[in-house]
Amino acid sequence: MIALLFLLLSVLDGAVSQLHYTVPEEQEPGSVVGNIAEDLGLDITKLSARRFQTVPSSRTPYLEVNLENGALVVKEKIDREEICKQTIPCLLHLEVFLENPLELFRVEIEVMDINDNPPSFPETDISVEISESAIPGTRFPVENALDPDVGTNALSTYAITNNNYFYLDVQTQSDGNKFAELVLEKPLDREQQAVHRYVLTAVDGGVPQRTGTALLVVKVLDSNDNAPTFDQSVYSVNLRENSPVGTLIIQLNATDVDEGQNGEIVYSFSSHNAPRIKDLFDIDARTGRIEVAGDVDFEESNTHQIYVQAKDLGANAVPAHCKVLVKLVDVNDNTPEIGFSTVTESVSEQDAPGTVIALFSVSDRDSGENGHVSCELLGDVPFKLKSSFKNYYTIVTDGPLDRELTDSYTITVVAKDKGQPSLATSKSIKVHVSDENDNAPRFTQPVYDVYVTENNVPGAFIHAVSALDPDVGQNALITYSILECDIQGMSVDTYVSINQDTGYLYALRSFDYEQLKEFGFMVQAKDSGAEELFSNTTVNVIIVDQNDNAPAVIAPVGRNGTAKEPLPRSAEPGYLVTRVVAMDADDGENARLSYSILRGNEMGMFRMDWRTGELRTARRISPKRDPQGFYDLLIEVRDHGQPPLSSSASVSVTLVDSVVEGRSGDRGSASKAKETSLDLTLILIIALGSVSFVFLLAMIVLAVRCQKDKKLDLYTCLLSGECCLCCGACCSRHARGRKQKKLSKSDIMLVQSTNVTSGVGPAGQVPVEESGVGGGVGGGGFGSHHHQNQNSYCYQVCLTPESAKTDLMFLKPRSPSRGGGGDADHGGPCGAVVTGYGDQQPDIISNGSILSNEVRGAARA
Repeated sequence: MIALLFLLLSVLDGAVSQLHYTVPEEQEPGSVVGNIAEDLGLDITKLSARRFQTVPSSRTPYLEVNLENGALVVKEKIDREEICKQTIPCLLHLEVFLENPLELFRVEIEVMDINDNPPSFPETDISVEISESAIPGTRFPVENALDPDVGTNALSTYAITNNNYFYLDVQTQSDGNKFAELVLEKPLDREQQAVHRYVLTAVDGGVPQRTGTALLVVKVLDSNDNAPTFDQSVYSVNLRENSPVGTLIIQLNATDVDEGQNGEIVYSFSSHNAPRIKDLFDIDARTGRIEVAGDVDFEESNTHQIYVQAKDLGANAVPAHCKVLVKLVDVNDNTPEIGFSTVTESVSEQDAPGTVIALFSVSDRDSGENGHVSCELLGDVPFKLKSSFKNYYTIVTDGPLDRELTDSYTITVVAKDKGQPSLATSKSIKVHVSDENDNAPRFTQPVYDVYVTENNVPGAFIHAVSALDPDVGQNALITYSILECDIQGMSVDTYVSINQDTGYLYALRSFDYEQLKEFGFMVQAKDSGAEELFSNTTVNVIIVDQNDNAPAVIAPVGRNGTAKEPLPRSAEPGYLVTRVVAMDADDGENARLSYSILRGNEMGMFRMDWRTGELRTARRISPKRDPQGFYDLLIEVRDHGQPPLSSSASVSVTLVDSVVEGRSGDRGSASKAKETSLDLTLILIIALGSVSFVFLLAMIVLAVRCQKDKKLDLYTCLLSGECCLCCGACCSRHARGRKQKKLSKSDIMLVQSTNVTSGVGPAGQVPVEESGVGGGVGGGGFGSHHHQNQNSYCYQVCLTPESAKTDLMFLKPRSPSRGGGGDADHGGPCGAVVTGYGDQQPDIISNGSILSNEVRGAARA
């Protein structure tokens, strides 16, 4: 193994594993240091799935991690001296992490020194001047040798050629460096030997040892018997980092008792100083002032040792030495640093609170309070910081996210230290909120009322429905469809269709107002999300009437298209001859009729009431003016549509002496009609009795429901009672009206009695439907999940009683109101309003008897 491994388990703001490896310097690229995954006990097969990777801010060019198998290998040769210089130990750090779940591991690689550098002296020749008056024991510093290696491979000792005058005293500084002093062992005599030459050898402690040599030249000088002296051997000074150039550190003062040049002192830096000292500091040779000459940075080094010598200008001067220890005071001059290890670019709006968005670390090169960093998030954002372990934080969600309100967030992290003044830094990341299908489409209207003129072209566009979805993408892609239901026994798909992309509605058939006045169905809007959401709306298609039906004359009834009516010769003016009764299948103005004599009244014998169709005499009958015994009249019935339609009826009025005579010819047919009327009367009585029974049963059911439902107020119950009793009131009111007032067709009131049950409350009051096209219904239209029960009707049309012969009563079914509703579970999402025109024909009552089928057939003809 190239590296030594040991695993440290510690608890620092949460469980975190730290690996420690050692690797010698100068290893070849590709050399394996260790396997991080195996040493951590990780499953190598899951490294890729868990996105095993190194923190970008901790990566080094000398090492790399194989992300597939977890091996830590040398990327390029490591020169410990270049990386760490004299720092011990020389450490490289890596931080690796895995996701799902998030785990962070610190890897520490110690670069071990090898003895690849020999000691060396700055100069090959070192000169030392020594006065001959120097006494034995006097020490003379010599130039230090330098060895970039550290530890046992560093400079270990010095050696000198064996001689009789000097020996070397090797000493160790407080920082561990070795320096040698030349100690005089025997007095010198310049006159005997002025120059002494020795080989100075520097030896390191490596195996094998490496050495460096220099020539030491000792020059013997004449004596200057007093050397300068410092009052202290060591001076200690505090200096704020980043002090400007020229800042005074200390002013040294050495003394020399000699006079003249022998007492004049010159200050200088000793040769023991590190080269960096001369870059950072400067000393005044005359005054001894030591000043700042460079950028003193606490983070680079917090202490500096300055070796100073003082030497007089006399001959054979002996220098004095002292040490100045400069201690730097930290200043808050470094802003905190933020480094993001991993950032999630998007987060789902359905993610639970606590979802990790990003992992980052903070650091500050300052120390103490200046290096203590706190973090916070700027602004009101649904995120918060969570401290993972030392100097590491995670950004997690702090509440629900809604993309429809905010689709992205800019998260700004602010790191602030506690220095005075405080320094801060910030870094921002942008996180997008990804959409989830959490909004159903919403129609722009809860109910659509669509008016379509009858006799439309099949396939014509009739309306457009529209729904909106605040989601995006597939979650907002809406398709429209019509919910399946039946209209008059046929599928709604045979009536209308819808474009699933645009919501355009098209009619698939030509509508007939006389067969179907309106119908309703439900349209569904569905999005295209993974879990499809939908909403429904109700569409009421209201058929608008056109004047496409001519009036049909149903009375009086005649043979071969001509009705015969007798007229007594003694009839007074205003005598009711007959009443022409017609009906029009259209509605509104298209069904309002006008009656007129088109031909046969040239003598002005008759007048026609244009509203009621009553044919009356306009004057007395005169034998001179009316010699003929009959009048052939052509009656025209015209509606008020645009354009108007008309039909005609022929009436032959025969002059008779009395009414009995005019009717004698019809006695046989009258007896048959009487028998038929008796049968039809019995049927009518049974039908009315059944309807009354149904009404009574409905009132009992509603009364029981109202009593059970404690939440219904009295007003709602009263409304329900009015609904149940409306038919009886209608019938009785119109029955009394027959004896009081002459009614026209425009005076006819149609009242509908409906028993409606609901799943949530009492039956509502059903409005009376009038002629014409009704307006739209906003809320309770067809397809609104309601069901309309079987309706019972009470109709009565009352005509004037003046003529016992021509009084007619007929039943004309009308459509129910569009407002009925019920439970969708019973009836489905469709509804329709249909007319009574078709196979059923109204019963016509003439003179209190129901006309026979033959007579009705003739009327229809």
